[in-house]
Amino acid sequence: MVPMHSGGLRRWRAPAALAAGALPALSLPAPALWWFAYVALVPWMLLLRTARTGRRAALEGWLGGAGYILAVHHWLLPSLHVFLLPVAALVGLLWIPWALLVRRLLGGRPSAGRAACALAVVPAGWLLSEVVRSWQGLGGPWGLLGAGQWQVPAALRLASVGGVWLVSLLLVAVNCALVLLLAVPSARVPAVAGLTGCAVLTGAVWAWAARPAESGGLRVAVVQPGPVPDGPDSAERRFAAGERLTRPLAGQGVDLVVWGESSVGEDLSARPELARRLAALSAEVGAPLLVNVDARRADRPGIYKSAVLVGPAGPTGDRYDKMRLVPFGEYVPARSLFGWATSVGRAAGEDRMRGEAPVVMDLPARPDGRAGVRVGPLVCFESAFPDMSRRLTLDGASLLVAQSATSTFQDSWAPDQHASLAALRAAENGRPMVHATLTGVSVVHGPSGERIGPALPTSARTAEVYEVPLAGGSTLFVRFGAWPVSAALAVLAGYCAAVGARALRRPDPEPTSPPSRTARGFGARRGR
Repeated sequence: MVPMHSGGLRRWRAPAALAAGALPALSLPAPALWWFAYVALVPWMLLLRTARTGRRAALEGWLGGAGYILAVHHWLLPSLHVFLLPVAALVGLLWIPWALLVRRLLGGRPSAGRAACALAVVPAGWLLSEVVRSWQGLGGPWGLLGAGQWQVPAALRLASVGGVWLVSLLLVAVNCALVLLLAVPSARVPAVAGLTGCAVLTGAVWAWAARPAESGGLRVAVVQPGPVPDGPDSAERRFAAGERLTRPLAGQGVDLVVWGESSVGEDLSARPELARRLAALSAEVGAPLLVNVDARRADRPGIYKSAVLVGPAGPTGDRYDKMRLVPFGEYVPARSLFGWATSVGRAAGEDRMRGEAPVVMDLPARPDGRAGVRVGPLVCFESAFPDMSRRLTLDGASLLVAQSATSTFQDSWAPDQHASLAALRAAENGRPMVHATLTGVSVVHGPSGERIGPALPTSARTAEVYEVPLAGGSTLFVRFGAWPVSAALAVLAGYCAAVGARALRRPDPEPTSPPSRTARGFGARRGR
């Protein structure tokens, strides 16, 4: 007989799954409880392994995934309002396969072999969810589990080998091993072996993975004008604030001045007086300016966000148009279907246009005769994509620059979350990265992901000069790309093949003979 209170317990499982799925978000900025990521999945996994049916596990995986998305992106509520809920529900579906794997491999009393299999397959299943949701149309790779380790030197070393993907894999493996230690006493040996393996891999990477070879440096100034109230002249006031903060850099020997996203509100070819003001500023400071134009272009239809390099003679011709746009913020996916989002939030009223290819810009040769540095620009959201910074590094970039603006989300987790991505991209590529924003947080990270100089908080209105170390060589991530993703897919394919082969080898049940007909009816009724 089912106890009277079991129905009440089942009713509590749904909100428990939602809350358990949200817990890992605490390891990301702004809470930045990086250590919590090593145990954050344990409550969710303990719940999933005790699900009575696969359908129940799928439901709790979906709810937990939605909870995670809501927790990581809650700061989007002022922009998307209620629309964030269906987005979270949609993306949360991606955790259903992982939830089913957790129940199948960790449920009940798994044997040592099944527990060892879980230590490889469950992390691979999680990574599959992260990879699929990293598609730009589903929001991109923002808030990946491994991203919370941006300030941990050992994790940054792992990122140089396998990107943020390898960090996520190890975190889930540690959580999986802890679940086995807590809930399956008979599986302690494989659990301890799994934890030991993660520690040994991390130590081996720390000891033997090649470190970036520093080769000179660059003096880079980041200009952060701070919040500018909205209004018809806000773009001009923001431009003027950038000018005012840049002028004192004259005589400081800077090699590059970086302004944030949307720092120029008019196309420079349509407003030649703005181009002349920037050229004069570059000549006064003695360094080129990397500005960001957010405007309707004069030479083609549509609004573009573009990184533009300006020297003493005006725009140099180096221009990068943003390729990956923020869903709803810069374009509305399937606008004919979801266009109503513009009436309930701050969704884009007009879709921005996309650029066609990455661009590496050449800075002029320096006064000491050394060759100019090559700069790889990204715009805002693009710093979340590991493949984009890797592409720029392969194309010869010595310095990565992300121009951003998070002024809409000043008092939320968004500025800290965004700034932390620069550490991961720097470590993955063995190249320094400058993250320059209009309103903070602006940061600079060296080629190993280490912080260079002070971070500029959201309250700062200043120009800060950073001594940025340059580096040569190539990391394993740059050479081989997202190989942990390929490895995870191979593990999942192998597991599915093994399960399928086992099902084929299983003998068919013996056919049952039809019941015999009797005077009283079918033989099945005998014994009544």
